[in-house]
Amino acid sequence: MKLDYKYLTNIKDEYIIVGVSAGPDSMALLDLLLKQANKKIICCHINHSIRKESQEEAQYLKDYCKNNNIIFEYKKLGKYKGTNLENEARIKRYQFYEEILSKYNSHYLFLAHHGDDLIETVLMKIVRGSNLEGYAGIKEYSHQKNYTIVRPLLKYSKDDILEYNKDNNITYFIDNTNDDESYTRNRYRKQILPILKNEDSLIHQKFLKYSNTLQEYYNYIEDIIKEKIKENYQDNTIDINLFNKEHPFIKKNIIFYLLSETYNNTVNIIKDKHINDILKLIDSKNPNSYITLPKGYIAKRIYDKVNICKKENKNKPYKKELQDTFSINNLVIKKINDTTDNGNNICRLNSKNIKLPLYIRNRKNGDTIEVLGLNAPKKVSDIFIDSKVPKDLRDTYPLLVDSNDNILWIPNLKKSKYNAKFDEFYDIILTSYEESEEKNEKEN
Repeated sequence: MKLDYKYLTNIKDEYIIVGVSAGPDSMALLDLLLKQANKKIICCHINHSIRKESQEEAQYLKDYCKNNNIIFEYKKLGKYKGTNLENEARIKRYQFYEEILSKYNSHYLFLAHHGDDLIETVLMKIVRGSNLEGYAGIKEYSHQKNYTIVRPLLKYSKDDILEYNKDNNITYFIDNTNDDESYTRNRYRKQILPILKNEDSLIHQKFLKYSNTLQEYYNYIEDIIKEKIKENYQDNTIDINLFNKEHPFIKKNIIFYLLSETYNNTVNIIKDKHINDILKLIDSKNPNSYITLPKGYIAKRIYDKVNICKKENKNKPYKKELQDTFSINNLVIKKINDTTDNGNNICRLNSKNIKLPLYIRNRKNGDTIEVLGLNAPKKVSDIFIDSKVPKDLRDTYPLLVDSNDNILWIPNLKKSKYNAKFDEFYDIILTSYEESEEKNEKEN
């Protein structure tokens, strides 16, 4: 058993990092790299504090590295808080790997996943549900943000590795938790894998070919999806009208890609159900609705737009005296000296016709405004609906009132009967605009 030369080419770093558990797989990989890699090797070992044998294994590895001129990096972890021990241990393990990669300015992490691991992972992904990339299982090369994970043993089976260890007198330790069938992966390993190997002793090579083929397809599709996202996803928002012109397969993969970005590619969070729920939200006849997603996120629809965001806490009522400027929800209300504008973004008032001081408050149940030019009051809620104000912004949308609580103006939307015409007397002028508009004006 030997490493392909391709795994060691194009590595210009002085150091390579190897994740070593002291089990048969990682000890075989460490030995192979020691014999074949013309690099300084960092042995990265983590004691998860789960088994009493862990301290003995750590001491053996420390001595092994000293005798073979290998740098030994060690970390002992404390108790775990969550119920998913496998996932929590994996997160902490990779956090440590990344610390060591950064410490030695290395960009390559070698891990000892083998062909049997690949079979187990593919089967687990099929049962749990995933996308095309997920169904491919473990990659030979996994390109992360600042480094690449290399898995040179994927073409070998567990039996190949055990035979190599025997032939080379390599000492290793057995983790007894690998026999605990309360762990999902162990059940696949002990119950399903023997059946497949009985059918074909080289089944791991067939799975590797399957995995590489799916990954090629995924890479091609991902390039297409990235271009489609540029067309359909602007300012963190899906444009439903454009999105619905896409093929169903493209639509589903756009959603998966956006969720992956939201959850930073964290494993086992995104399910088919979440993708299908967002697609149903997009197809819904309800123009203002949302669905809940894991970890406090929601997918929110506002008319023909959908975005994925953190769920906000309900805002408390507010009422503040207007000084020179007031802003909320990206909307700015400001006193000015003069303007020739006369749209709904401008409010002109005669202080003799109202009671000062002026206040900005959010709406209350039953609020009405005596709209300029109408004979009867109109509900503020109806104005919000007619103006397509997003449902989640209606309760906090600012209203200008006087000290008698008369609604004088709904900024950017409606003027009241208290607004003076351009050729009438007024001594107060207010304007409203979105903060992005002010930024654009300054830039231009």
